[in-house]
Amino acid sequence: MSSPADRVPRTPEILPDRRLRFGRLLRAWYRRSARDLPWRRTRDPYHILVSELMLQQTQVSRVLEKYGAFLHAFPTLETIAAARPRQIREAWSGLGYYARAANLHRLARTVVRDSGGAATLPARATELRALPGIGRYTAGAVASFAFEERSPLVDTNVARVLRRAFAPALARRGGANERVLWQIAEAILPRTRRATYVHNQALMELGALICTARVAHCTRCPVRSVCATARTGWREQRGRIS
Repeated sequence: MSSPADRVPRTPEILPDRRLRFGRLLRAWYRRSARDLPWRRTRDPYHILVSELMLQQTQVSRVLEKYGAFLHAFPTLETIAAARPRQIREAWSGLGYYARAANLHRLARTVVRDSGGAATLPARATELRALPGIGRYTAGAVASFAFEERSPLVDTNVARVLRRAFAPALARRGGANERVLWQIAEAILPRTRRATYVHNQALMELGALICTARVAHCTRCPVRSVCATARTGWREQRGRIS
């Protein structure tokens, strides 16, 4: 007899009314409450890629200290492709996880080498994933934030929001569970490209500021009226929530 952990998780059905209400509440909150971050003021795909790589496993406050200086040193794909590895490591110093900088260097050299003219990143997530060091999340983020492609994206913060809102019984780990979260992320995408840009930014912001790993601030959450976890009666003062 199989255990619950062995069972293939099902993607929950999300009724249209709930999906639409979730999206409207989420985007309205983001427009009121979003942090003013420099990578949100640009649609340059290279600049957005740099921010996404820096933000992997690094606090926003630390990235804010390094982001502008790094782009000043390497403002384009061509400049970083022409740089020596040591120069890039020095500019990346303080962010840690130097494999990210090495991947960015390899990516820039690949794009510049393969470009017929000005080196530019591809606009589609599927094409971005073919580049060195670009995973599914980063590809979706660059495609969504630079080109407004209707691409889902799931990082740690987004996964937490989606699981708590739509699939609270879903385990936090496992490839099958991750696939369910990606399916949910795609199912709740807005219809328009512009709305998708705001929607994806808002999901990340909600997980970073409200629906955090340590405490889910349900009383301040803009989507609590359509959140499955909030409906169970969990209260903020009770402490941690999975």
